[in-house]
Amino acid sequence: QVQLVESGGGLVQPGGSLRLSCAASGRIFSINAMGWYRQAPGKERELVARITTGSSTNFVDSVKGRFTISRDNAKNTVYLQMSSLKPEDTAVYYCNADICKAFYSGSCYLYWGQGTQVTVSS
Repeated sequence: QVQLVESGGGLVQPGGSLRLSCAASGRIFSINAMGWYRQAPGKERELVARITTGSSTNFVDSVKGRFTISRDNAKNTVYLQMSSLKPEDTAVYYCNADICKAFYSGSCYLYWGQGTQVTVSS
């Protein structure tokens, strides 16, 4: 089975930085796009950042210039570097990945991690 395991969340003061990691493991033939979502209490889950196999990226407007996303294909890992954090960045952050178990497209599914809490507070 395929698993996504996130790490790196925690409590940080406003203006601080955190780096989230998400490692995929299991039966993996290839990984297409990978991304980070977040969900704050009482709000819907939103896309924060996404990176394609060719390393093209896109971000939600509220994090542009503060967050970067990268991936290490050799390690099947995606990272989210968060800087200049604000209280409104507080949320549970989830990674997801479009993972293929074989060479044909029908073997590809979207997987989610379990989530990691990020709290920005003084």
